[in-house]
Amino acid sequence: MHPEIIRDKPGSCPICGMDLIKKVDNAVAINDIQLDDLLQPADRFVVSSVQITTMQRKEVPVEVDALGTIAYDTRLIITISARVSGRIEKLYVKYRYQHIMKGQKVMDIYSPDLLTTQQELLFLVKNDPSNTSLINAAKQKLLLLGVSSSQLQQIIQTGKPSLTIAVYSNYSGHIHEAGNVMPGTGNGQQMDLSRVTEELPVKEGMYVERGQNIFQLYDVSRSWVLLNIFPEYLSLVKKGDAVRVIPETAPNKDFRAKIDLIEPFYRKENKTVTARVYFNNSQLQIPVGSQVKATIFSNNKEADWIPKDAVLSLGIDKVVFIKESGGFKAHKIETGLTYQNLVQVLSGLNATDSIAANAQFLTDSESFIKANNQP
Repeated sequence: MHPEIIRDKPGSCPICGMDLIKKVDNAVAINDIQLDDLLQPADRFVVSSVQITTMQRKEVPVEVDALGTIAYDTRLIITISARVSGRIEKLYVKYRYQHIMKGQKVMDIYSPDLLTTQQELLFLVKNDPSNTSLINAAKQKLLLLGVSSSQLQQIIQTGKPSLTIAVYSNYSGHIHEAGNVMPGTGNGQQMDLSRVTEELPVKEGMYVERGQNIFQLYDVSRSWVLLNIFPEYLSLVKKGDAVRVIPETAPNKDFRAKIDLIEPFYRKENKTVTARVYFNNSQLQIPVGSQVKATIFSNNKEADWIPKDAVLSLGIDKVVFIKESGGFKAHKIETGLTYQNLVQVLSGLNATDSIAANAQFLTDSESFIKANNQP
């Protein structure tokens, strides 16, 4: 702007085009600042003219963003164990993470116990066919030992015991080593990629004992989303809240679900609380371990709000600068939720109070602020 340009009304500079600024008499500007204001302690009162704002009571739509991972639903982890002692004659699953279907043959096993029980049944059928109670008891025993109904019928029809009995899977899923802690079950451990193609420790010719866990079956048709919720947002999130989940590896497979459980503890070496979201993964087929982004749609929050920039944190205490004649006075308030660019005010401030819109403008790196209502 060119200072030699003077007008008696608002306008623009004919040379540079900038807006003309009203000239203020220096004497008037000085008189606006009272001497008492200048003599107040610098840690309580600040002489300044910055933008002001007021506290507003309104209803804010709350959406909480969270990150998480896809994990196995541990409720669908099935342990396949040996119902009888014996030797594995033929093994039809060879490596970890092999997918098997319900009804698929898993192994053929030779068991002296099974052979003896078959012989007992055939003896009763041949020599005492009218004794239905004993025959039915022998049949039930074989069924409980893992013999299928079709196998049992074949044994009775042929009149000969089967030396080996086929073991079928009653579930669909991925084969895992029995007792092995697998990734993606929410324990925070990482997958050992060097073991992905390793064979199972169970081999043909091995002997197994009754009750021994042979391997585990992980069903991926239903999975979990484990979302990390930061402590400051815990009060906003509750069971039943709607969630939109977007897998980072497949953004086109986003889906909606709801929060089924908020774990009431912090996991080891984790500063967030985990929220579980159950979903049907049979069609989506999102790989376990995938990273996801989620938006949690919580209820609207009605409260007294002020801009986040208007609050100055002194550690434990929170203060604002209330507008008074000649400047601003530091004032302690009690705050609640911090959401986006807003801070909830619980007490210490009235709706008629004007406060500095940005408290940082009234402080410097060496400032020591003491609120007028602090003890």
